[in-house]
Amino acid sequence: MAYGVALDKSWEALVKLNPNVPKNLLVKFLGRQYCVDLQKKSVLDLTVLEPAKDFLSILILHYLARRVVGLPELTNRWLTFRDLSGVQGYYDAYHKRAIEPIINKYGKDLAAFKGVLRKLPGSVSTGGDASLILEVFQNVPVLVKLWLQDTEFAPDANIYFDASITEIFCTEDIVVLAQTVALQL
Repeated sequence: MAYGVALDKSWEALVKLNPNVPKNLLVKFLGRQYCVDLQKKSVLDLTVLEPAKDFLSILILHYLARRVVGLPELTNRWLTFRDLSGVQGYYDAYHKRAIEPIINKYGKDLAAFKGVLRKLPGSVSTGGDASLILEVFQNVPVLVKLWLQDTEFAPDANIYFDASITEIFCTEDIVVLAQTVALQL
């Protein structure tokens, strides 16, 4: 159980913030509903009635900890991962885990990229050859831009975050969130 310590700390932090938090909380993540049971210390994916993977449980618990005290207002200012402070040592891993899967899957298939909105909550945006804003959590949008391969350039993609994300998640969480988005696309 590689995530055991992080999970324990996440559960403790959530309860410590407000001991009166309801014992069962519902959270939507990328359109799927999760039930967080504070007594059993479990996160259940209600879509498939299975426990959430540990890395996703940690992300959900960190989101809930911030939601309990109040989510920050959206800034409507989009930042790339490199624009976030304290990410210098993480960029290569981030690019490999979050950006490359998008390029590999959609770099030559604009129609498939736009079709993502049939399975994930979001809307079409502007920029690149195609752009989507996905509602990851309530008040946590991400903007995914795709540039198709052409005769001069290889395909490219990027994920943008509302500047408020740094008030909700640490750098490691943002990497996991972006990777999860990329894999769900």
